[in-house]
Amino acid sequence: MMGENEASLRAGLKSLALELSDAQVHQLLSYQDLIGKWTKVYNLTAVRDPAEMLTHHLLDSLAAVLPLQKYLLSRRLELGKLLDVGSGAGLPGVVFAICCPTLSVTCVDTVGKKAAFIKQAALSLGLSNLIGLHARVETIAESFDVICSRAFASLADFTSWSTKALAPEGVWMALKGKHPADELAALPAGVSVFHVEQLVVPGLHADRCVVWLKPLS
Repeated sequence: MMGENEASLRAGLKSLALELSDAQVHQLLSYQDLIGKWTKVYNLTAVRDPAEMLTHHLLDSLAAVLPLQKYLLSRRLELGKLLDVGSGAGLPGVVFAICCPTLSVTCVDTVGKKAAFIKQAALSLGLSNLIGLHARVETIAESFDVICSRAFASLADFTSWSTKALAPEGVWMALKGKHPADELAALPAGVSVFHVEQLVVPGLHADRCVVWLKPLS
């Protein structure tokens, strides 16, 4: 019999038109449990109520999975590499690693305990495509096809700090709340926005969007 949390997650996935295997659903639930356990000791996140965690963390990140999958498919990047900057508890990076098993996901954070949590999540959840990295994004020499962030920094800072890690044809994917008109206006001249996608998060009555950006060639 399904628990309340699993039933809510499955209803949310249906609402998002996201088809996952039972194994992936259970990985997501195990991941949420892991965040809850670590938060008691390391204060990974301010959200502690399981129902709130499901909407504010899991479903909020899951809402961006389909847009990411569509982009990867359009560029034939299913085996590509994604960097999640300022990943914290691994949102959305760990969720992306679960939902896109052929995508290599690196979650970077300047806080050692948060990077350690990602490494533990990769081990506990059996995610061979997930890497936790304790570093400043400016120091990363590796190249990534997609660099994403959620509630990390302004678009100008996010793009300028991570520009060295972007592959030649790479893009930035920023998960934001309401349409960030002020941040878009403050972007440096070398960065262009090619798409802003509105998201609807099941059970969350708040504005959400994905801002897609790329360097001007």
